[in-house]
This record gives sequence, C-alpha cells and structure tokens, in this order.
Amino acid sequence: MHPDAPIATANTTIRLAAVLAGLMGALGVVLAAAAAHQPDATRLGSASSMLLFHASAVLGAALLTAQGLIQRHLGLAATYGFILGAALFAGDLAMRQYVGHSLFTMAAPTGGTLLILSWLVLAVAAGWPRRRG
Repeated sequence: MHPDAPIATANTTIRLAAVLAGLMGALGVVLAAAAAHQPDATRLGSASSMLLFHASAVLGAALLTAQGLIQRHLGLAATYGFILGAALFAGDLAMRQYVGHSLFTMAAPTGGTLLILSWLVLAVAAGWPRRRG
C-alpha cells in the first residue's frame, strides 16, 4: 500500500486481516475438536495448529503494520502471506481428510513454504528502518 493511501483504505486492509484471523482461529478450534473426536484424524491436528498459531501471527503483523512500527508494504505482505499460507496448508490437510484428495499437487508444502517466507519478510520489515518522508 502506498504511504499516501487514504486512511480508510489502510484501516480496511488491517480490519480485513483481523476478520480473517478471527475466522482462522475459529476454524482452528473446530479442527482441533474434530481431530480429538474423529478416528484417524491426525492431519486435522496439524491443520488446526497452523491456523491457530498463524491467526495470532496475522494479528501481530497487522498491528505492527497499523502502528507504523514496521515497513507497511512488507508488513502487509507478511500478514497476508500468513493468511494464504495457513489456508493452503490447513485446507489441503482438511480436504485430504474429508474428501480424500488434496487441493492441488503440493498445496500443503506450498502453504508451508509461504509461511516460512512470511516469517522472514516480517523479520526484514521489523529490522529495516522505515523511510521518513
């Protein structure tokens, strides 16, 4: 997002990330319950963990971005990378459990790789000073 973007647009982007984090958290709890009560549901435990852990990461990255403590474009890239990566990873495992096939070839590893990259982008966003304009 451009530094001169309207406040409403910036707030909407951050608010959307918070909404998605809430949904990730809720789905993570649902999958944890399913893993505890369904037979042969070990994949769901991993899917649940990825959603729950990264829901918190989304909130943290979004707040750091909104407060201007990290570079905005990198902060948003990390925030939405967490969302997409966790969705791919957890979605693939849940589809394998309930439908019997994956989202697409290499969906879970793609999601995991995106999560790793998002953590690295967050580290760069925090360590690289913002430009003053």
